[in-house]
Amino acid sequence: MRVMSAGDGYKYLLRTVAAGDGKRSLSTPLTRYYNAEGTPPGRWLGAGVHGLGSGELKAGDEVTEAQLQLLVGMGRDPITGAPLGRAYPAYHSLDERIRERVTQLEPQLSLPEKARAIAQIETEEAARKTRRAVAGYDFTFSIPKSASVLWGVADAGTQALIVEAHHAAVAEMVAYMEREVAATRTGATAGDGPVAQVDVAGLIATAYDHFDSHAGDPHLHTHVVISNKVQTVLDGKWRSLDGRPLHAATVALSELHEAVFADHLTRLFGVEWEARSRGRDRNPAW
Repeated sequence: MRVMSAGDGYKYLLRTVAAGDGKRSLSTPLTRYYNAEGTPPGRWLGAGVHGLGSGELKAGDEVTEAQLQLLVGMGRDPITGAPLGRAYPAYHSLDERIRERVTQLEPQLSLPEKARAIAQIETEEAARKTRRAVAGYDFTFSIPKSASVLWGVADAGTQALIVEAHHAAVAEMVAYMEREVAATRTGATAGDGPVAQVDVAGLIATAYDHFDSHAGDPHLHTHVVISNKVQTVLDGKWRSLDGRPLHAATVALSELHEAVFADHLTRLFGVEWEARSRGRDRNPAW
């Protein structure tokens, strides 16, 4: 899982995830990239998609670049452009924080004193993490390497069935996340006020299939980019996902995806699986 920040995260999404595992120039339209590279366009996933616009979007529909810019880049409805709850908060950069503190220094300081004070400010601010608004979460679901090799050398019909098994497993993971993991928080915003973790109407996600690794090896995997915007079941308001359960479930989701995919592939072809040791302190691979 990779946390995507507002602004920079949208650029990362367009350069890599939406266009395959290689960087593309942002001056190149995605439609042209798809035609040139053979990379399939993204598709919508998640029960939360139905809450966008007037309900005209549905899971499986193609994702456009304009829709991505509205949802991930701006936190807006990809159909109507209306804000989905509060705008992404803006936080000061490192340079802005330093400048703000330097302007507050006492004007009567001597040049050596001012230089020492500025050096201290720069050290303190560099040690602080720069806060960034979260726009979404990029989950990567990969099939086992041996299955990717089978997919890479198989005939077209067999390849299609392997992809179908992978897609089915990914869809089950999104449904599982909606049922067991996804939630938002509501309540007091001050220090120690009461906060409740509440259910959401579903996830808004986009999925992108990639076919190889950075090294060019067969590596069938799907990036599932989950928007941070969710609609609260309790009152219908748009809020942000609670990120803590997502972080905690990352390994479990990866393992579950591989297990579900293995079940699908076994039903399709009757393949068998065996555990391979990966050394100390690592789980075996199937």
